[in-house]
Amino acid sequence: MGNDGGSIPKRSELVKEAAKALTTAQIKEAQTEHQEYAWSTDPLTRKPLARPVVSDAAGVLYNKDSIIEFLLKDDEDAEKAEMKKVGGVKDSELGTFGDRVKGLKDVVEVKFEIEEKDGGEVQKTLGEKWKCPITGERLGPGSKAVYVVPCGHAFAGSVVKEVAERACLACNEPYAENDIIPILPTAATDIARLNLRMKTLKEKSLTHALKKAPGSKKKRKHGDASAAENGTAKPTLSDEDKKAKKEAAAKSTTTANDGIKNSATASLTRKVLEEQEERNKKRKMAQNDNVNSLFNKKEHKASAGNSADYMTRGFSIGKK
Repeated sequence: MGNDGGSIPKRSELVKEAAKALTTAQIKEAQTEHQEYAWSTDPLTRKPLARPVVSDAAGVLYNKDSIIEFLLKDDEDAEKAEMKKVGGVKDSELGTFGDRVKGLKDVVEVKFEIEEKDGGEVQKTLGEKWKCPITGERLGPGSKAVYVVPCGHAFAGSVVKEVAERACLACNEPYAENDIIPILPTAATDIARLNLRMKTLKEKSLTHALKKAPGSKKKRKHGDASAAENGTAKPTLSDEDKKAKKEAAAKSTTTANDGIKNSATASLTRKVLEEQEERNKKRKMAQNDNVNSLFNKKEHKASAGNSADYMTRGFSIGKK
């Protein structure tokens, strides 16, 4: 308050100044804090990362049991909706967590090599550390680490760049250059490359793990129209061609079954056999006693006594 004899407010207390832009040091400090959190904590459950660890198409790390728990929840569950909001990177180019992860095929298990512990108290409190199996460099905040799809082995980024042959150094499984996924990327070029990879895989009906996406068979049926436009679709037969094809198939089956090569003779023979079989059925029905017992061959005549009316009943007219 002011002008009440108690205190006089200053200009700094009455006028709000515009927020100052963050300095380079402050931006780096914020990125370091975010990297330390992302390398040690699962963004879905806020629990420490523990093997098995998986990653989505954006390079974000999760606990595998957290992903399974998320997928098992109902879509109407409030906790699942909250997980979608806080799940990892929210970059507009890479989409939200709910868009990236819709099943276990959308994540890849990252296989880290564990750094050996000395058994000291400090090592126990910090938990397990990961390192590159080739250089021995620690993989964590501040390091440019990558993993390879589909095997999931993690290395230092410099090691993969220096290797000319595109084969995993741990399991010798081949991979494409586009399948090198940076872990928790911060550079704009890495984010743009991951975004382009996600769009390419979606067009090919593939998931992040390079497996068939659910519902890809249905899309193929709808894709026949586009295939026809490109000239790759199979030519369709007309009604006359289909009819001729059926007649040829019938002729071939008749020849195979009856051993008759002439189609006219074969069709006539087939008709005769059908008529003969029909006559045999009728003859058997006529000879069957059980069927004959259902029908009474005697003529039924109504008795005169029952049919007489009340005037003539019990009275007989004499003859002249």
